[in-house]
Amino acid sequence: MDNTCDICHRHAPAGCYLCDGCAYRMHTWLREIPRHLPLLQDLLRPDTGPAQRGGSGRAHSPLPVRVEVLDLLGPGHVVPLADPHGDQCADVPLAPLLYGWARYLAAELPSVWRDEHGTVRIEPCTGPVARGGSSITAWCSWLDAYLPYAVTRPWSADLYEQLEAVLRRIRRITHTRPRRRLMDAPCSASDCQAFALVEKEDELHISCDACGHRLTPDEYAAHRAAVMPALAALALRIGAQQAAAA
Repeated sequence: MDNTCDICHRHAPAGCYLCDGCAYRMHTWLREIPRHLPLLQDLLRPDTGPAQRGGSGRAHSPLPVRVEVLDLLGPGHVVPLADPHGDQCADVPLAPLLYGWARYLAAELPSVWRDEHGTVRIEPCTGPVARGGSSITAWCSWLDAYLPYAVTRPWSADLYEQLEAVLRRIRRITHTRPRRRLMDAPCSASDCQAFALVEKEDELHISCDACGHRLTPDEYAAHRAAVMPALAALALRIGAQQAAAA
């Protein structure tokens, strides 16, 4: 295999199908999903209020739950059902999706044990077991723990894309997005140097919104230490000149 990430096509570590940045993104997603659960539970019931005059009429009572939230939190199958009539409204719910991937990953994990004669046996695991039961949070923690192994498998890009898709559904409902912080040092790319470096909550690298250049946190710290003293001195001189001219 070549050392190219199946998602972003940047360099990936030897033996891995995803780069460190994409693997880190999956780690943050699996830790973010449980934080949305209380809000999703609150949003499960549609908003209610006093009856209003006018507007369009309704031939039947509204559903007692929000369907798009129920589609995420409710039971379901690990894979989408056949939909010949086109009346399915969503994808696989959260719990079946996470458990399905845990079961798929566990089927490839080697299980080492000794039989009654003391002979070492190596066989696939019989199935995943998550601490804390079979909740969404438990399966997120289980997958997070085994991600270093998952990124060495050729199907890791499918796991990435499905986690990204389900988190997109969640954020669309909860109206949330990862936090962004504009950094004070300019871009270190010689042909850019824009003040557009941004640290994102679910990203391993600090990236430039202007040119796409990326820095690790350690690289940014070294770059900032090298350029900011001169920039600060320049700002002081400009300030002094403006004050003298005023």
